[in-house]
Amino acid sequence: MTSSKTPLPPQFIAIEGAIGVGKTTLAKRLAETFHCDTLLEKAEENPFLERFYQDRARNSLPTQLFFLLQRSQQIQELRQSDIFQPVKVADFLIDKDPLFAEVTLDDDELAIYQQVYNQLTIDAPKPDLVIYLQASINTLMRRIKYRGIHAERTIDSHYLETLSEAYTRFFHFYDDSPLLIVNANEIDWVNKQKSYNQLVNYILSIKQGRHYFNPTSTLL
Repeated sequence: MTSSKTPLPPQFIAIEGAIGVGKTTLAKRLAETFHCDTLLEKAEENPFLERFYQDRARNSLPTQLFFLLQRSQQIQELRQSDIFQPVKVADFLIDKDPLFAEVTLDDDELAIYQQVYNQLTIDAPKPDLVIYLQASINTLMRRIKYRGIHAERTIDSHYLETLSEAYTRFFHFYDDSPLLIVNANEIDWVNKQKSYNQLVNYILSIKQGRHYFNPTSTLL
């Protein structure tokens, strides 16, 4: 994918979207295609996450603070490495952490979160491309059920709808990096090679601005 006749991929790609939309699957596939490293969320390491899905009101703050500190550490490690060699693909954007906090925390908890966030030195590199995956609530629920992660079994559609709306608002105003908004309702990154190849070619063509990728039915 990186021969002299083919444009070089963005040096740092961040993929975002709601739970179940396929961020990690796409990140791993792109990393394989571009022969590069991944920077992945480690949700399974959060000891509060399952309790959060069971009772969000009681477990939001420790869950959110754990993720904040974890992501901050990952960003520090990324800054200490050579960000330009090789390409890196992340399945999260650190900028979205406050978005989750605003969705899940009450006013007092949010104030505590903001104090911690402000004390951290999060000098995150700006991605050369952000890919925002969108899908319907029904699609998200179906994919969450299909992958069968124990901690996610109590996720409900109302929470996903609230989260998806927050993502929509966030990316409506996002202009820190080139942005590719992808309709991921029908795309299968693993088994649908034609649509995946079309996406890769689209990524290689992006230099700046906001873009939309909606594969045709013949490629799905």
